[in-house]
This record gives sequence, structure tokens and C-alpha cells, in this order.
Amino acid sequence: MTDEEIRQAVAADVAAVKSVTDAAYRHYIERIGVVPQPMEADHAANVAAGRVFVTGEPVVGLVVVEEYADHLYLDNIAVHPDAHGRGVGGRLLRFVDAHARALGLSEVRLYTNAMMWENQKIYPRYGYEVVERRVDGPYDRVHYRKRLD
Repeated sequence: MTDEEIRQAVAADVAAVKSVTDAAYRHYIERIGVVPQPMEADHAANVAAGRVFVTGEPVVGLVVVEEYADHLYLDNIAVHPDAHGRGVGGRLLRFVDAHARALGLSEVRLYTNAMMWENQKIYPRYGYEVVERRVDGPYDRVHYRKRLD
């Protein structure tokens, strides 16, 4: 696999999925005051369910998606800090769009913590629009959607 390829994760990738997720989100713990939800996900279950796609050898980025009747939900996108600035996140976001289209879905939805300012600058550049801001328990979240043509 080249660094540009994206493939469905397998059981052998679970440790890497956890490692990349933790590395990508760890610095947010102090800022938001709680452990970000992606760090507490059941990575093995997500991989077993076919919801995780990875890129890089070793893995440097991943997405976790869930298919619904009317949209694809982007549950998590994580890029290892060592791979920042190499276009990994953009490739993963374009993959999510293509995956949604392949499933016959015309919309992608996601949310990010309101304290993760960096993400709020990135998503609009890829065509996402803010739908709402809502507090869910300890998480203050900004919800986005992207309509696919």
C-alpha cells in the first residue's frame, strides 16, 4: 500500500487505529476538559463492523464512518501529528465523499467539539456548512453537513 491508498481496516490494524486516534486527539484533553469521544471508542468493534478506513504504511490516518438511510456519518477523522501537512486529511475527506456517493448517499454529516477551532477552519474549505451548535452532556458540538452533487 502506498501512502496515498486508503483501505478498509482489518483486525491487525486495531492497535494502529487506537495509536493514531490517541495521538491526534490527546492535545485536546486539557483544552476541552474531557477526553475526546474518539479516544474512548471501541476501535476493535468499529473495525470488525467495517466502519474504519486507514491510510499509510504504517497507518498515519483514518476515518470512521457509519451509513444511514439518507447520509454517511463521519464519526472520526484522525491524522497522526507526524503526518500533518502532507495532505492526509484532505485525501481522507475526499475518500469519504467518494464512499458516500458509491453507497448512493447524497450527504455527509459530522460534528466537532466547539473548542477544536482548527477543525472549524478546515471543514468549510471542503464544502461543509454549519447546521447547528448543540451541547450533548459534557460536549459542546458544532454539527456540519455536506451535500454531494
